[in-house]
Amino acid sequence: MAPAKPRVIYWFRTDLRLHDSPALKAALDLKPECLYPIWCWDPHYVYRARVGPNRWQFLLDCQSDLSASITKINKNSKLFVLREAPQTVLAKLFKAWKISHLVFEKDTDAYARDRDDDVMKQAKEAGVEVIVKMGRTLYDPDEVVKANGGKPTMSMTQVQHAAEKLGDVAKPIPAPKSFPDPGDTSLDFEPTKPSPTPDFNDIQRDAEEKSYTSLRGLNNDFAVPTSKELGLKPATTPHRGGETNALSALDKIISDETYTATFSKPDTAPTAFSPQSTTLLSPHHHFGSLSVRLFYWRVMDVLSTYPKNKQSTIPTNLIGQLLFRDMYFAAQAALGYSFAQTHSNPTARFIPWHLPSKISPTTGLITGEHHIDTPEAETWFQRWKFGKTGFPWIDALMRQLRQEGWIHHLGRHAVACFLTRGGCYIDWERGAEVFEEWLIDHETSCNSGNWQWLSCTAFYSQFYRCYSPIAFPKKTDAKGAYVRHFVPELKDLPDKYIYEPWKTPIQDQKRAGCLIKDDGLSALQDPEPFTNADGLTLYPKPMFDFNDRRTICIDAMKNAYHVNLYGDDAKVKDGTWRALFDDGAEGPTEGRDGGAERNGGGSGSGKGRKRVKGGEEASGDMGVDQDEGEAAEVGEGDGEEGKEGEKGSPRKKRKGGQGTLDGHVSSGGGKRAKK
Repeated sequence: MAPAKPRVIYWFRTDLRLHDSPALKAALDLKPECLYPIWCWDPHYVYRARVGPNRWQFLLDCQSDLSASITKINKNSKLFVLREAPQTVLAKLFKAWKISHLVFEKDTDAYARDRDDDVMKQAKEAGVEVIVKMGRTLYDPDEVVKANGGKPTMSMTQVQHAAEKLGDVAKPIPAPKSFPDPGDTSLDFEPTKPSPTPDFNDIQRDAEEKSYTSLRGLNNDFAVPTSKELGLKPATTPHRGGETNALSALDKIISDETYTATFSKPDTAPTAFSPQSTTLLSPHHHFGSLSVRLFYWRVMDVLSTYPKNKQSTIPTNLIGQLLFRDMYFAAQAALGYSFAQTHSNPTARFIPWHLPSKISPTTGLITGEHHIDTPEAETWFQRWKFGKTGFPWIDALMRQLRQEGWIHHLGRHAVACFLTRGGCYIDWERGAEVFEEWLIDHETSCNSGNWQWLSCTAFYSQFYRCYSPIAFPKKTDAKGAYVRHFVPELKDLPDKYIYEPWKTPIQDQKRAGCLIKDDGLSALQDPEPFTNADGLTLYPKPMFDFNDRRTICIDAMKNAYHVNLYGDDAKVKDGTWRALFDDGAEGPTEGRDGGAERNGGGSGSGKGRKRVKGGEEASGDMGVDQDEGEAAEVGEGDGEEGKEGEKGSPRKKRKGGQGTLDGHVSSGGGKRAKK
């Protein structure tokens, strides 16, 4: 008697495509009797992860497009969405559908590892064979870590050396031309309803969340949920998801051989918005609607025929951007949950930021809530989040992020520096949470890694390089078209004041229909400009003097680097780190007066680590290797341009920490700092 043919569940997750899917190929290579392409509607993402309407819409686009593509190949099949957690529904499906094999793409995200371990254990108990294949990155992150000596990858050089050991990136696999029928889809079990608390996404909804009303969906047809079912506020992003859109965008990019071969991230304009100056393929990579390996090899094909002396190179070229992504994935694969926080993270410097995260005493992980050590810092954070800081460049970026779910990488650099080491001195984890909520391309590994980089917590240590919210955008947009678009209350302001509206004479303010007098707190979360009784819109004054705050931050960073603690240090975990900082130091340092100079710095896991003085470049595993060529801009002024702050505000004496900035400044709006 011939053995029974396999009955296979293919579990789609972050691989919402048919092209270049090693896991899907493995499922089809089984020559199954039937194949169920499914998606489990995971409550972790519905309630626990921060996801705004724009990213939800992109996901729903990707799911709908994939389902339609499957049906185009086989009219009897589609993407079957089951409204239950994978940890509870899959074991029931194994039995109900007589499944012999479960196949899915590998995911090294910390939560995904726990989820998949649970599912694989249940599959083993049910006698179901599990097949897992890597396809999210150029290289398997676990293999990169092994090739890096078992350590997290903290520099581009480490990633390149690991890649040399692992060999060439695998060639992409064609999309299947046929698809097996699914089997009987009847279900005879009751769904396990998830707990909706805590619900970090409640603020994203204006109606009741109903996606778990029925296991098979409201129409009993396994359909992709709608935004209405999720109770979501309307999406506002113009960017749409789906494999069809992704492949079309890729073709357009590759057809421009000069753009593809000479692309250099630092040379692209963060102020370009219609269209943007970069590829905007990152959300497709996140949801898997575009294979990173396909992108890699399409770019390599162009480079193979383009004059080498005219090509851009790693790390700033398109290949370099994919390698940076692999670097962050491998770092997270090595460290797990701790990679997304400072506490317990051995690679992250401890810095006593304002608004630090609350830590669970049982798990040692951040809880999603934070301490408010000073009301002023909380106000600054809220004004930063909603684009009401009084610095038009920062406000425009944060408003674009909220509206569209995307901003240019250098824009991300600017707002991250401003929130952390270059202005507010607020914990990078607060910024990462906002990006998690609003980005359509949010990836835990890349988001956490980039925020650590920009806050000089890990990967990068040149904390004295700060982005000026005035000088930097002038390089690519002197007239402020970007600001005028995303901060429309300033659209009629004279060019000379567009980045420093507080300097605008009152008559010019009235002619422009906008008064610079709001405190930034009026209707904080309202995207519409506040209007006074005379019909004039209001725009806030700067919430602080930028030069003064930058000086304070640089001095504080210098002190924290001297103390030299890391997230896994015992003093960080038990709170005795305060003894190493003066009570008057920036951040929540009060309580156990000590001082780094008197106490000799850190101990525990930080003991013996090289200390980095202000202005000194670190080296080695924790230091700067290559900074993407995106050296920060500083605008310490020769003349009026450097006086970032409210017009007429008193100027404080420049502190010693600012001396390292002089070599990176010119009266023409700032000069790119050398690497």
